Amino acid sequence: MQLEQTTLESSAPRTSGHLHRALRARHLSMIAIGGAIGTGLFVASGSSISTAGPGGALAAYLIIGIMVYFLMTSLGEMATFLPEAGSFETYATRYVDPAFGFALGWNYWYTWATTLAAELAAGAIVMKYWFPHSPSILWSAIFLCLLLLLNVGSVKGYGEGEFWFAGIKVVTILAFLVVGILMIFGVLSGKPVGFGNFTLGGTPFHGGAMSLFSTFLVAGFAFQGTEVVGLAAGESENPAKNVPRAIRQVFWRILIFYVLAIFVIAMLIPYTDPNLLNSGVNNVSVSPFTLVFQRAGFAFAAAVMNAIILTAVLSAGNSAVYASTRMLWALAREGKAPRALGKVNSRGVPVNALLVNIAFAFVSFLLSLVGHQQVYTWMMNAAGLTGFIAWLGIAISHYRFRRAYVMQGYDLHDLAYRAKWYPFGPIFSLVLCLVVILGQDLSGFVGGHINWLGVVATYVSIPLFVIVWLGYKLVKKTKIVPLNECDFTKRSQL
Repeated sequence: MQLEQTTLESSAPRTSGHLHRALRARHLSMIAIGGAIGTGLFVASGSSISTAGPGGALAAYLIIGIMVYFLMTSLGEMATFLPEAGSFETYATRYVDPAFGFALGWNYWYTWATTLAAELAAGAIVMKYWFPHSPSILWSAIFLCLLLLLNVGSVKGYGEGEFWFAGIKVVTILAFLVVGILMIFGVLSGKPVGFGNFTLGGTPFHGGAMSLFSTFLVAGFAFQGTEVVGLAAGESENPAKNVPRAIRQVFWRILIFYVLAIFVIAMLIPYTDPNLLNSGVNNVSVSPFTLVFQRAGFAFAAAVMNAIILTAVLSAGNSAVYASTRMLWALAREGKAPRALGKVNSRGVPVNALLVNIAFAFVSFLLSLVGHQQVYTWMMNAAGLTGFIAWLGIAISHYRFRRAYVMQGYDLHDLAYRAKWYPFGPIFSLVLCLVVILGQDLSGFVGGHINWLGVVATYVSIPLFVIVWLGYKLVKKTKIVPLNECDFTKRSQL
C-alpha cells in the first residue's frame, strides 16, 4: 500500500503565512550535537565523577546516551515521514490522543521557556568572573537582545548561531581530548598516569546504587536538547535526507564527546578531589576541563573555559528561544493556543510567539533577582523533569506510530528512515524515562525527614501535566486514537 506523498523537500520560501525550509544539513547536524553538549559536560561531569566514581559516571552517561540514541531514532522515523515544527505535539495528537498532544505541547513549551530564563541567570553568573561588580540584569538583557536578533531575522539566524556555538564546543572538546590523552601517556605530564586514579579505592564505582541513580538524573539533563532537531526538521531544506544524517551522527558523537571525555577526566583527576564536587557555573575555575588544562600548563585555562561555558549557555538559550517559539506557534495553529501566536511574517518567523517567549523569559528573570544561583537551580530542576516527560511522549508516540503504520497496511520500506531495534528502542526509552521521572528526588525521602519544599519543586511538573491532559480531555471529550484510525496524511505546507 502506498502513501500519497507531497513534496516537502523544496527549499523555495513559502508564502508569508508559513515557515520557510531554510535549514541546511550542516545546521541540523550541529543542532543535534549542540543540544547534547553544554554545561552538563563542561561543569556537571565533575560532580558526577565525585558522586559515583569514574565507573559510575561512565555507566550513567553511557546508559542515558543509549536511551537518547533510541529516542532520536524514534523521532527520526516520525520526523522524516512528517516533518513538523510542532513535531511532539503533532505526533502525540495523531498517534496517541489529542489531549495527550495538548499536554505534551504545553509541557515542552514550559521546558524551554523556563530554560531560557534560567540560562539568562546563568549567563549573568558567568560574566561575574570578569566583571564581579556589574549588575546581573545588564548582562541578561544584553544576552536576551542577542538571542532575539538571532531568531527574529529568519530561521537561518538560529541555524547559523547554533552552528557556530556548537562548533566552538566541539573544537574545545577535541582539544581537551588531545591534551588529556597526551597527559595520560606522559607526553605532557612527564610520566604515564596509569589507572591509579580510575581504580582508586580498589574499584571505579563508589557511593552505591543511590549515587549511581542520582548521576542518571545529571546525565539525563545533560543530554536534553538533542530532540530539538525534531522541531528543526520542519524547517529543513530536505528533511528526508538531512534528518537521518543528523540522527546517525548522534550516537558516535555522544560516545566520543561524553564517554571519552569523562574517561580522560577520571584518569587524570581522582574522584576524591574536592574541586570536582565544587564545580559549577559560578565557579568555573574548578571545572574538570579547567583543571586538566591547568595541569597541562595552560595558565589562562579558567578564562578560556569561562568564555566557552558562556557559548554553551548562549547556545542553550538560542535553542530555548527557537524551540519554545516553534512549539507555541504549532499550538496556536492547532487551535490550542491564541490564534494570534500562529501568525508568521514574510521571513517565515512566528514573531508574535517569539515576542511572548522573550517577554516571559525576561519577567521570569526579573523575579529571580533576589538570588540567581537558587533560582537557576530551581528552574533547572523543573525544566529537567519536563524534559523527561517530553522524551516519554516521543517514545509512546513512536511505539504507536509504527504499530498503526503496519496495521493500516503501509509498507515499512516506504519510510525514508526506519528506527532500528523496534520495539525494543521505544520500550527501553519509555521504561527508563519513567524510572528517572519517578525517582527524580528519592534523596528527599531518605533519612526519615522529608524535604517537602524540594520534593514539591521537583515533582510539581507531574501533577500539572496530568491536570492539563485530563482537563483538555474532559472539556474536548477526546479519546485515545484507535490504531486503525491514526492519521498518516501529509501536509503540503507548514
